[in-house]
Formats: sequence, C-alpha cells, structure tokens
Amino acid sequence: MSEVVVTTSSGRVRGHVAARTASFHGIPYAAPPVGAAGFATPHPHWEWSGIRDATRPGAMAPQAPRGGFGNLDMSPYFGAAAMADPDYLTVDVYAPADGVACPVMVFVHGGGFVSGATQSPLYDGTAFARDGVVLVNVTYRLGIVGFLDLPDAPPNRGLLDVLAALRWVRANIAGFGGDPDNVTLFGQSAGATLVGAMLAIPDAEGVVRRAIMQSGNGLGAFSSEQAARVTHRAAALLGVSPTADDFAGVPVEELVAVVPKLAGLDLRTGTRFDPLLGLSAFSVVLDEQPAESVENGTAADIPLLLGTNAQEGNLYLVPGGDLADSTEQDALDVAARAHADPTAVVQEYRVRRSEAGWGSVRSAILGDALFGIGTRRLADARASRGSAPTHRYEFDWRSDALDGLLGAAHTVELPFVFDRLEVPALRGPRGLLGDVDPPARLADEMHGAWVAYARTGDPGWEPSPNVHRFA
Repeated sequence: MSEVVVTTSSGRVRGHVAARTASFHGIPYAAPPVGAAGFATPHPHWEWSGIRDATRPGAMAPQAPRGGFGNLDMSPYFGAAAMADPDYLTVDVYAPADGVACPVMVFVHGGGFVSGATQSPLYDGTAFARDGVVLVNVTYRLGIVGFLDLPDAPPNRGLLDVLAALRWVRANIAGFGGDPDNVTLFGQSAGATLVGAMLAIPDAEGVVRRAIMQSGNGLGAFSSEQAARVTHRAAALLGVSPTADDFAGVPVEELVAVVPKLAGLDLRTGTRFDPLLGLSAFSVVLDEQPAESVENGTAADIPLLLGTNAQEGNLYLVPGGDLADSTEQDALDVAARAHADPTAVVQEYRVRRSEAGWGSVRSAILGDALFGIGTRRLADARASRGSAPTHRYEFDWRSDALDGLLGAAHTVELPFVFDRLEVPALRGPRGLLGDVDPPARLADEMHGAWVAYARTGDPGWEPSPNVHRFA
C-alpha cells in the first residue's frame, strides 16, 4: 500500500493506494454545522496548512442507532452511530489510481432522512474505481439539523449539503482523475428522493449530467403544513420555541435523542397524504412534488435512470414477523394512510394476488405507497415532456433471508449495484443476502449497467416505457 496526495480548494489531502484504487476519506466540502451554523446554508470549509490525513473514515452525521428491523442484520446499511466529530460535512472519494477524465458518480445514502453513513461497508467504491469510475460518497445533515422546517432557517438543509458537495466535486474532482463535466448523481431510498428533489430545483443544471434513483419517491415531499406539525411537536418535546435560534441552543445529543419520538406522527392533511406513512417524520419540504416540477419542465435535459424492487414492503414486515401475521384490517390500515378509498385499493391489490396471503397484499400496498407510485409518476412525467431519455428498471432477485421470506425487499439491490456481495455481514440467515450464494453474474450485470450509464448514458436497454428486469 502506498500514499497519494491531492490538492483541493481548501488544502492538500493524503489518501492511500491499494489494488490500483486511490481512496480518500472525510474530505471536507463545507464548514462544520455547529450551533447556529447547523441551521444555516452550508459555507465553504476553511483552508488548512500542511497535508490533511484522509486515510481513515471520517465522522458520521449525528444520529441515533437505528433499530426496528427485528431479526434482520441491517448494520451493513446503517453503520455504527457516532457523534464525536462535528466536522462531518465531508466526502469519500474512490478513484482509479492512474485515472484521467474518468466519469464521476456521486452517491447519496438512504436512511429515512435520519440515519445512514458513507462508512457503511455497502458503499465502498472500490469496484467503481476498478471499472474506471470516480465514486464520491456524500455525508449530509440528518434529522432535525438537516430537515426540520423552521421559519428563520433555509429549508431542506440536507439537500443544500448535497448541492454544496456537487459544487465541490465540480471544482475539485479533476485532481482525483474525474471529469467535472460528466457527473452522475445517484441515491437510494431517502437518498434517491433527494436526487429527485435536486431535479426539481434549477440548481442541478450545470453540476449534474445524469441521475439515478434507486427506490426513491417522486411524490415524497412534505407540504409546509405537514412539516409544521413535525416542527411544533419537536419543539414541544424539547421545551423550546419553534425557531432555529432556539434549536441551535440545544445540545446535538438531545436533538438526536428526540428524533425517534417523532416517528408515527399522523401527517395526513386535507390535501396530502403522508408519503412516508409514519415511518419517518422528515423529508424534503417543497411547494410541489418533484414529479410535478419535472412535468413542468424542470431538469428536462438531465437523463434519468430509475426503478424499484419487486417486494419493497417486505423490509418493513418480514423482520418482525408481521408478514405472516397480517390481516385484511392491517392491509386496510396501510391503504388508509395513502389512499382516499382504502377498501377499493385493498380489493384491487387482492385481485392481483388472489393466491397470496394478506401479508403479500399489505406489503405490496406499502411498497407502492412508499416507492412504486412516486417512481412511476416521475417516469411518466419525464415521458410527457419528451425530453432527455428515461430508463426504467425493476429488481426482482429474491433473497432467502429470514426463512426465505425477505425476497426482493427494499435495499436488497445495493450489494449488486456496488458489487459488494462478499461483505460477511450480508450473508447468513439474518443477512440481507441470506444463506444461498447470490448470483455474481447479477452483480456484474447491475453494477456494469450503472458504470455504463455513467460513462455514456446507455445502461444497456431501451428507454421508457421499456422496464428492464434484474433477476
């Protein structure tokens, strides 16, 4: 293993080279969000003298340990929560050791807008660097600091962080062997919803050439009314006024500790359903949904690849035993959170799954409400504009984890996209990939499609309405 030094706009950083991949961790793209700065627009990081060590993992955004997944080991997805270093607005970079003008991919992790980390073993970018791509992972503000809507603070601060990171990439990535004019922004789950939100604002033009959304939601934004309910509840729990000035005075540990107490709030209003069905109290806050903005022509020149997994809802039901125990009333309760006529919706899904149990119906309604409907709506919005091409996919490889029930659940595609099937914690009866050896050829196909898309804009199949199936 050898070391390599690259000069950035804030100073020099030292990474290491192994297996023809240069990797750098914890490179700041913005100043630490401490105190009042935590609720402000991100500002450039100060310059440092000497060489900053970027050979070890950087800090995570403050977050509570994420549970709620029963017998399924989700540690490869969430990582280990830590709040030691406030200088966490950073990027990790994986690059071909001798790369020049390589395509760049910028990844935004998921985690319900309240958790997740670039340090997760799933997001190691070595395979992308091996295949001639510079991979950049972004750490952004989460929870109250990143997404709580406040009258005296800019909204969507976590999204503004991603935009700041993209601007950092444009200014600095050539030094790592990347092409600043060929940047593909991609994300999964909440990260994919952030990608969709980025397409809904004009700022994306000029910093993003292409985009990929894995299990996101083009209808996933909160209205101001919905966001205000969360804000007032958080303020009441903390005993402060609902202003950035007051929240900035609360220790970060207390801001993190209150986040789990906000889950489950009823955010349904007279005009909107809760796009996250109570699973998270945070999302982007927009006057119109990303799908509506795209339909009106925003980001019309940015090609998009998007899709979902065939059994998204299984992640939220199988690990706790709720799939097998589901009843018709459970299916109706889920439908009521997302549809005006839940009885008709349940009947429709039941007809399509006449031989399946109520757990399958409940999972399908849940997965569609969280990811499927919004993804299809965004794809249709793009098609209606007749602008840049839209490529669609469905991931349908079934994991045998948890007694063979997990299936093609939410997040199962990630090890294939990153070509990380070998991560030990992904295997076994509690691992995301189960006991049966996952097909290496599928990782080659899916990872290869993402690389090809970043390089040329063609993942290997025809644009929408065609839907490519990974199985």
